[in-house]
Amino acid sequence: MSIIIADINEQSVAKAFTKQSVKFDDIYAGNTIVQYKRERVRNHVLQYLQKNSSILELNSGTGEDAIFFAEQKHHVHATDIAAGMQEVLIQKVTNKRLTHWISTECCSFTRLHQLKNKGPYDLIFSNFGGLNCTNELDKVIANFESLLKPGGVVSLVIISKFSLWESLLFFKGKWKTATRRFFNKDGRIAHIEGQYFNCWYYHPGFIVKRLKNNFEVLNIEGLCTIVPPSYLENFEQKHPSLYRFLKRQENNLKQKWPWKYIGDYFILSMKKK
Repeated sequence: MSIIIADINEQSVAKAFTKQSVKFDDIYAGNTIVQYKRERVRNHVLQYLQKNSSILELNSGTGEDAIFFAEQKHHVHATDIAAGMQEVLIQKVTNKRLTHWISTECCSFTRLHQLKNKGPYDLIFSNFGGLNCTNELDKVIANFESLLKPGGVVSLVIISKFSLWESLLFFKGKWKTATRRFFNKDGRIAHIEGQYFNCWYYHPGFIVKRLKNNFEVLNIEGLCTIVPPSYLENFEQKHPSLYRFLKRQENNLKQKWPWKYIGDYFILSMKKK
């Protein structure tokens, strides 16, 4: 029964993001905090990439990150379960003449054993909480070892189980929102383009525990711990001085306890032994 439920949820996720694919880039193009998040994530990942690395990207979406890494002369195999996202990505890759650097495959991250292109890779990368769309994250990460070269790295950006900013909504009387991450073992309903699906929240320890025998932790950073989440639209425009101050503080504290554990996301990188 749990397998059937997981499959239904994945189908809903695929439909939701296929519907959104045609306007996905426009929705986030002008969001300053989304741009900040992308820069943070990319800088984090780049420190672990050697020249001409091979990357397996999970939930690649419309290919914004795949294109960035390809333009840095890395080979990217960009995968996603949403056919619409893959179509937009392929068109962008063609327009930018990056077909030599980016390959694509429509595949769920819970079925990585079915990948046609199994690598092995120098890096497995997943951005912006795509992996939160499954309650079978253990099944996903169980495939990492076989897909990575010795010394290969996995870098994941996951929506965390506790968000400092979100918890502050408690003082505005929004108790349900403030506690939605850590009081929902069965997942939380999300909806995009009229399509409903469940998402789940994770602590870095969930991943570290399951990979510790064959991987070592390189780095954990909190993302949007002190900088507000991107859904607080126009924060930077309304409070430019405060926004710059918060960015400086997050840069100083992003790897320190407890800040690395209480962001809207966490960035976790682990290296295969």
